[in-house]
Amino acid sequence: MGNFNKKIEVFKDVFFDGGGYKTVLEGLQNTIIIAVVGLVIGVFIGTIIATIRVLPKYKTLPKVLNGLCSFYVGLFRGTPIVVQLLVFYYVLLPLLEIKMAAVTVAIYVFGMNSGAYISEIMRSGIMSVDVGQMEGGRAVGLSYGVTMRKIVIPQAVKNILPTLGNEFIALIKETSVVSFVGATDLYVAFNYIGSNSYEFMVPYLVMAMIYIVLVLLISMLIKIIERSLRKSDRDR
Repeated sequence: MGNFNKKIEVFKDVFFDGGGYKTVLEGLQNTIIIAVVGLVIGVFIGTIIATIRVLPKYKTLPKVLNGLCSFYVGLFRGTPIVVQLLVFYYVLLPLLEIKMAAVTVAIYVFGMNSGAYISEIMRSGIMSVDVGQMEGGRAVGLSYGVTMRKIVIPQAVKNILPTLGNEFIALIKETSVVSFVGATDLYVAFNYIGSNSYEFMVPYLVMAMIYIVLVLLISMLIKIIERSLRKSDRDR
């Protein structure tokens, strides 16, 4: 026990006196930004792909678009996200002669990766909405696009909210790989503290606790939103 107390003291010295908390705050900020903005981009991309994939395939254009969307989903779901990060940062950007901050690259890659998964989630949500909703919208003169945007998709989002919450949690945890492209996240921050104190036990324990707290907060937020939506449905 005395040895563990010494480890805690060493951690405190580096965390507070050595300025390690600044790196942790930067890492926490980057982790949250990458996950939140990545989820927003993912929802946007996923909704577009899901809408295209549920279109009737009577004409050539919907078939071509569906093929492109299927390729996109297969590409991003079929490769690990760390590989996508490395290819984008170390291969595509240099080939295109584009300079971009590592955090920005991580946001875009996580967003595109999340879009592939959310497209399938959103597609199942759209399919779960009663077909009479689409028929009712078309019957009152709304176009297919307007009916999807104003009637079907809002109901689909309610149905898939818990799954979207799980996707957000997955994004939070997966941000630990952004260190491969030089971005500072929680892992990099606590690895920095461990390297400077030559002691990794306490830094990694604290890092795990922060991830657990983040996941619990997200779970609570999802439950609050679900209760709010259920209450609004009952009040109608």
